[in-house]
Amino acid sequence: MRVKRGTVRHRRHQKIRKLAKGYRGMRSTTFRKANEAVMKAGQHAYKDRRRKKRDFRSLWIVRLNAALRARGSKYSALVAGLRKHKIELDRKVLSELAIHNPEVFAKVLTEAGIQ
Repeated sequence: MRVKRGTVRHRRHQKIRKLAKGYRGMRSTTFRKANEAVMKAGQHAYKDRRRKKRDFRSLWIVRLNAALRARGSKYSALVAGLRKHKIELDRKVLSELAIHNPEVFAKVLTEAGIQ
């Protein structure tokens, strides 16, 4: 008995080409090149979903340090003060406070013993 896989293969190839839509040259039309490109894109996407968390944390720290230096203090002093006074605000919230609500941020700093 002979097994023919024409429709199955066609659907699988179609699915990969759909994922590769918008890629340049053979990477969008030829199955083999499209499959390679889609697999590599998936690896980058996985890696960068984790990378994004690092990048945002770094951004929040830079923002906090800039806001603190404008007030004559340092980021390390803030972190030490928050730990000492058991204030559990994360860097994202502190960064947003520093940008959008400077008066509330100033209160947090006084609570942490910075100013």
